[in-house]
Amino acid sequence: MKKIILGLFIVGAFASATIIQNSEGRSIPAADVKTLDGKTVNTSKFSNDGKPMIIDFWATWCKPCKKELDAISEVYAEWQKETGVKLIAISIDDSRSSGKVSADAKTHGWEYEVYLDENQDFKRALNVGDIPQVFILNGKGEIVWQHNGYVDGGEEHIFEVLKKVAKGEKITE
Repeated sequence: MKKIILGLFIVGAFASATIIQNSEGRSIPAADVKTLDGKTVNTSKFSNDGKPMIIDFWATWCKPCKKELDAISEVYAEWQKETGVKLIAISIDDSRSSGKVSADAKTHGWEYEVYLDENQDFKRALNVGDIPQVFILNGKGEIVWQHNGYVDGGEEHIFEVLKKVAKGEKITE
């Protein structure tokens, strides 16, 4: 029985690694999300003038998500200066809890674009599972790297990948 469970775990690990590798070069799918003031925006319109973007899925009830966005917030100005990156935070809170999103963003002092994906259409289109989940897009708007989960200091790895993307280097992990 232990061998079966171990085998399933290994298969699952390879499957998730394959998902990450297969996302390389894929553009973000078109889905409607809302701004904090209720305007509808299609995700196909997300752009950053040829510079990299980070799309970070989070929720008000997700403590690791907030820790990650807080940690990035502390170094975001430096990241922007060095790479020109734009971070877009996508809340997956549903209509019952989405009212807390704006207050959370203000309380934490996040200077990111924040959107609501209340129906989770964008989340489903990108096969987002566990949050936080981060996607890094190159200057062409192609997904070149993704990662889910957060551990203290994890933003440093994101920044290392981001610097490579900004230089046009291929991401091999």
